[in-house]
Amino acid sequence: MAPTRTMRRAVSDADKERRRHDLLEAAKALFADRGFQATTMADVARQAGVSYGVVYWYFESKDDLFHALMAAEEAHLRERISAAVAAEPPGASLRRGLQGAVRATFEYFDDDRASASLLFRDSFTLSDDFERHLFGIYGRFIDQLESGVRSAQEAGGVRPAPSRLVAFSAAAIISQMARRRLTTDDGLSAEDAAAFTVDLLLDGLRPRDRDRPVARSRPDPSPDPRGDRPGRRPAASTDRSRPSSRPARPGDR
Repeated sequence: MAPTRTMRRAVSDADKERRRHDLLEAAKALFADRGFQATTMADVARQAGVSYGVVYWYFESKDDLFHALMAAEEAHLRERISAAVAAEPPGASLRRGLQGAVRATFEYFDDDRASASLLFRDSFTLSDDFERHLFGIYGRFIDQLESGVRSAQEAGGVRPAPSRLVAFSAAAIISQMARRRLTTDDGLSAEDAAAFTVDLLLDGLRPRDRDRPVARSRPDPSPDPRGDRPGRRPAASTDRSRPSSRPARPGDR
């Protein structure tokens, strides 16, 4: 626990922004370690080394503090992803651009495991309000992916399918891989894990011949009640009135 220390009053806008940042960092460490419910505003003040009342100058409540923290974490993650994508040369391939974005995501959570814990663990155990906040972050991530999916589909690099479904599936794989890295060491660097994830995604999304529309046959309006299937031998005839084609043998009656 950080000892309380005397801090001068934040006067300038820069000082206030630093103080706010310090409070968010203190809250993040505590929420990730103890969980939201077990952390109090007094705990956050002690962790940040400020008086109890200072926290309420910046945040009206613990809920307000948590929402601000989640918004800040989303902004930081987006900045990392945007920087990675911008670093790619103009005209970079879909695979290269996506791999850079996924690598930046994995590196961000590797560097800040408290953020990963908040986004992948604590938010699901809180109230519906927090769950909606998390879903909002996830939804905006899917929005960004969907835009790339549409462009890739128009260029023929991704199979024709509802773009939202494709983006949702991609987001699910990426987020689950990031979550796994929080608890399991597979011996892969962020770069290698990103390459594996992107290969998995793009190999599954590659256009195939069977993606061409195929007319569906209508079901037989009067199916065989015996349930004959392809390859099944026809049932033996039970009609004994027809003469047999076998030559008669002695003793036949």
